[in-house]
Amino acid sequence: MLPWIQLDSATIPGENGELRLKQRGSEFSIMLGANELMNSRLSGSEEALATLSWDRIKSHPKPRILIGGLGMGFTLRAALAVLPEDAGVTVAELVPAVVAWARGPMAEVFQGCLDDPRVGIHQGDVGEAIRAGKGAYDAILLDVDNGPDGLTRKSNDRLYDFAGLRAASDALRPGGVLAVWSSGPDADFTRRLKGSGFSVDAVNTRANGKRGGARHVIWLAVKPVK
Repeated sequence: MLPWIQLDSATIPGENGELRLKQRGSEFSIMLGANELMNSRLSGSEEALATLSWDRIKSHPKPRILIGGLGMGFTLRAALAVLPEDAGVTVAELVPAVVAWARGPMAEVFQGCLDDPRVGIHQGDVGEAIRAGKGAYDAILLDVDNGPDGLTRKSNDRLYDFAGLRAASDALRPGGVLAVWSSGPDADFTRRLKGSGFSVDAVNTRANGKRGGARHVIWLAVKPVK
């Protein structure tokens, strides 16, 4: 079996943590400590984050989407595959090296999706983009941690508490959806979403889509239309 080779590392702004990009043959992995955040062989649930969200907003004209976390581009590519030509997608990525990896060693994985004219990159905290975007988005897709807690950054906890959920609601248009990826269930987060006024579904997905793999959860929290 081919050994893993570390290609690069990058510190997380404002944190002590370090991301490591590794490669084994044609396979890539992004690690945080002992935790594998993503792997290029497993894309099913990240793609579902986009497609399940699109099902909730496909009647919205000129949809505007905010994706928190570039990762390996699976959510972005799945969104672009279903969104119309007049859509707009902002990808908030905190770590500059992740964007560089997308255009460099992982360019084949990304298949040029960052060059799509519908796509813009926000280099910074997705929480800042949410708080600055009052009524700006039809969907906010979050895959910046392994669930609704600050794994990659402790300050990410603020995305998932009541104040963070109110900010997300304020950034959404009526009928918009907040979608959150997780490696597992979290009943407390479901209760916080409902307590913040969202209509909530927690959908079970598989890491490798129909081919199986680990079980993941995607929360689809829809803002009421008043």
